[in-house]
Amino acid sequence: MRFPGVRAPKPLLSREAERDLSARQLELLDELETALLREGLGERTMAEIASDVGCSLRTLYGIAPSKDELLLTVVDRRLHRIGRAAVEALDPEMPPLDALRAYLKATNEAVQPESLVLSADLAKVAGSGRLFSSHEGYRIAVAQSLLDRAVAEGQIAPIDTAAVAHVLGGLGREFARPEVAEIAEASPKETADEIAELILQGLLTRRA
Repeated sequence: MRFPGVRAPKPLLSREAERDLSARQLELLDELETALLREGLGERTMAEIASDVGCSLRTLYGIAPSKDELLLTVVDRRLHRIGRAAVEALDPEMPPLDALRAYLKATNEAVQPESLVLSADLAKVAGSGRLFSSHEGYRIAVAQSLLDRAVAEGQIAPIDTAAVAHVLGGLGREFARPEVAEIAEASPKETADEIAELILQGLLTRRA
C-alpha cells in the first residue's frame, strides 16, 4: 500500500552504514535493544555497556560515536522495523478504515509494556524527543492519508482528517507516558488500541 507524499523518517543508521557493520555489530544492535527494553542503559557508560554485551569499546564506537547516539540508533532501528512491518502487512485492497485500524494496532507494538523502561530511559538522552516526534509525525501522516481515502471513497463522512489523524497517531505515545500508564487499567498498547477503535467506530456511526 502506497502513501503518496508521505515520507518515512530518515534512519539514523543509513543502509550504507548498516551494510558496513560486521555481523557481530549487527548482533550487538539486537542485544542492545533487548537490554534497553529489559533494564535500560541510560545510566551506563560506554565501557560498562561494552562489558555487559561482551565486546570492545572500539566495536561499539564503530556503530556510533557516542553513547547517546548509540542508544538513539538502537531505538530508531526498532521503530523503523515496527513501522515497516506495519505498512508491508497492509493489503492494498483493504477498505481504508480497515487498513488504518490494522496499521494503528501494528504500530502500537512500539508501546508494549516493556517499552515503558525504554521511554523513561531515553527521556534523559539528548535528541530522543526529536526522534520520537519524527516517527509519530510519520504515523500521523499515514493515518491522515488513509482517512482522506476513507472520505473520498464514501466510507466515512467528511471530517477534519488532519485533526483526527493527529489524535490517532499520538495515542500510543500518550499512553506510554509513565504518569499516564500508571493510571490506565490496561497496558499502553491495549489502551491505545481501544481508544482508536472507539474513534473509528464513531466515524462509521456518523456516516450511518
